[in-house]
Amino acid sequence: MAYPQELREMTHIADKDYPIHFFFNDCGHAKTDDCILFLHWHEHFEIIVMQQGSGIFHINSQPYEAGPGDVLFVPAGGLHTGFSTCEGHIAYISIVFNASLFHHWVQDTIHARYVLPYLEGRASLPVKPAAIEASCAKYYSLLDQAATEFVAKQPGYQTIIVSQLHMLLTYLARIFFPQQQLDRLGRRPVHNSESFKTLIQSIENQLSERHTVDKAAKQLNLNPYHFCKLFKRLTGRTFIEYVNLCRVNEAERLLLRTELSVTEIAGRIGCDNPNYFTKLFKQYKGIAPSRFRQKELVR
Repeated sequence: MAYPQELREMTHIADKDYPIHFFFNDCGHAKTDDCILFLHWHEHFEIIVMQQGSGIFHINSQPYEAGPGDVLFVPAGGLHTGFSTCEGHIAYISIVFNASLFHHWVQDTIHARYVLPYLEGRASLPVKPAAIEASCAKYYSLLDQAATEFVAKQPGYQTIIVSQLHMLLTYLARIFFPQQQLDRLGRRPVHNSESFKTLIQSIENQLSERHTVDKAAKQLNLNPYHFCKLFKRLTGRTFIEYVNLCRVNEAERLLLRTELSVTEIAGRIGCDNPNYFTKLFKQYKGIAPSRFRQKELVR
């Protein structure tokens, strides 16, 4: 279903390596029928965790009541809004994430069977899972733990958050997708997936080379349009995004583990223009490479 562009929210998620963000919403003096979530949609998935007070959320035109402890799953592209159903303090967390958050699992057959169908829209979880199957609620503590990790930001917190969210989605898929459906959904008609694996390995091992869509598509005997669709389905990212991410991650490693200059590192990863490299690194890491090295070395 297509929704008006004027209602589209360009949700800001700073870390492109880990595209997930926690928004802590607090309405101190809400009145009944006050809007607590403006009408909008975005390309990301969203999980609403109600902490205090009560409200009613309209998701794709369907109403869902939520009180403390309730959790709602908003599908990617879903139009949603919310209103208070009580007087006083209302608090809830919005966990917004992109499907590419799980790109590290793209070649994992179990991930492809349980979680990927949901991320690709080939299967849908209930908006309010615990209303259908009460046992779902016992897994919601994973979201509380993830929120605690996000606030504390201890070393490696991103990996823990991704693991907890992946675990939750797997548990819910186990409950709501019958075994026969999982078997069917897990059979993705991906053209020559082994060739894609080889291509991805060559990108990661030859970052100084010039990687283009046309060249990669030709390598797999696909037209560029079809190649781009399949690559995005496999990795959760566009081809250019994936190449850039690999380059920036390698640059980060070289900045921390070598004494190479920024210009030398730019050349090592296939960026002949140091200014472009600095811009690219800042786009993905939120900080210039020279500043990143200085900051990390003083820790």
